[in-house]
Amino acid sequence: MSQATAQTATDEIDHVLGDEYEHNPVPAAARHGLFSMILVWAGFPMIITGAMTGSLLVLGMGFSRALVAMVVGNLIMLAYVAALGHLGMRSGSNFALIANKVFGQKGYMLASGLLSTLLLGWYAVQTGITGALISGTYGLNYVAMTVVAGLLYIAITFVGVKGLHYIGLVSVPLFVILGVFVAGHAAATAGWSAIMSYAGNNGVATMSMGVGLTVVIALFIDAGTVTADFNRWAKNGTHSLIATFSAFPVANLVAMLVGGIMTAALAVPNANPFGADNMFGYMNSLHVGWLSVLAFLFLYINLGSVCSHCLYNAATGWSRILGTHMRVMAVVLGAIGIAVAAGNIWAFFIQWLSLLGILVPPIGVIMLLDRYVIRPQAEATSDWRPTAFGAWAIGSLAAFVVEFYAPQLSTALSSGIVAGAAYWGLSYAIAPKPQAA
Repeated sequence: MSQATAQTATDEIDHVLGDEYEHNPVPAAARHGLFSMILVWAGFPMIITGAMTGSLLVLGMGFSRALVAMVVGNLIMLAYVAALGHLGMRSGSNFALIANKVFGQKGYMLASGLLSTLLLGWYAVQTGITGALISGTYGLNYVAMTVVAGLLYIAITFVGVKGLHYIGLVSVPLFVILGVFVAGHAAATAGWSAIMSYAGNNGVATMSMGVGLTVVIALFIDAGTVTADFNRWAKNGTHSLIATFSAFPVANLVAMLVGGIMTAALAVPNANPFGADNMFGYMNSLHVGWLSVLAFLFLYINLGSVCSHCLYNAATGWSRILGTHMRVMAVVLGAIGIAVAAGNIWAFFIQWLSLLGILVPPIGVIMLLDRYVIRPQAEATSDWRPTAFGAWAIGSLAAFVVEFYAPQLSTALSSGIVAGAAYWGLSYAIAPKPQAA
């Protein structure tokens, strides 16, 4: 197929499914309503992986301390994501277009490429979890189930932001119904007093509050940083804020509480949330035929929501960098993600969150300071902006120091705070000095 023919085919698909505005701001006439924005955002974190994370927090911290980490971490995410989302809403630009002004006309490729690649990794992680849970529960072939999942998730992403709307329309209410059932059914076996007093795995809390906050923040810090990819579709600032609030704290906290309540209620010694000790495994453990069928469908639909969101972000970022179309990159990157998922990359979940907590927060904090405070009206005037990259390096280095020498603290908060202070200092240190009269 010639390049001209391929371009014509892509243009025809965009005409049918809608323009994704990879290289230009979304015009006002193409913006989506509030209900659609809420579905796009709520369908992202209200997932079984969030419930697994809630289980990990409760196992490591005990229920009451984990609850504090969940609430505080989600409020931090609300402030961070809402502020970045407003940048996308007011300009109509995706993350890569905004990063172009902050990191430089070539430098943005490093920031956008890193985040897009990390999100592709998340797509692979969640796709691998799908295949592993289906294979372990029903005895089906892991690779086959992973490939089926990956192809389904590519198809949803290919539709574009409308696909994220439709998968959220199914995934969100299904999670709410099944999540309330699982949490309530498990709680009935122990009682709320036992849940609140649950002290952690085998009665021992091993996770500090700092680490707990990092886990909560890092779970969606990458997607939260590229939030402009979603919020650029909002009609106004109020819609952007409400949609963000539906995700953080509402959807993310609901998901974490489902897993946390179930884990505290059952108090299984050495529970494995990534094995059978999760809401999917709980539904199947009841040995009710129709519930097991529903659990099967739920897993594919629910993880299909987060996977399609991650792949959408990754494809949007790389399409801007390579000068191609989002849908083309969704197919290419989706195929790569399937291959990676088949290699059990999801098993490195905790290490992945630690990496995100070190590298990603500085990017968002630098963008917030640059666009709101230091250079709000500035355009891209250079290929690389050393102050932005210098602050990014300083923030990440600080997080590495915390990781090894003060592990009880939060690497995510440390990297963001230090990077912000560094960017502020570097920006004013090299600012042109006024000439004496």
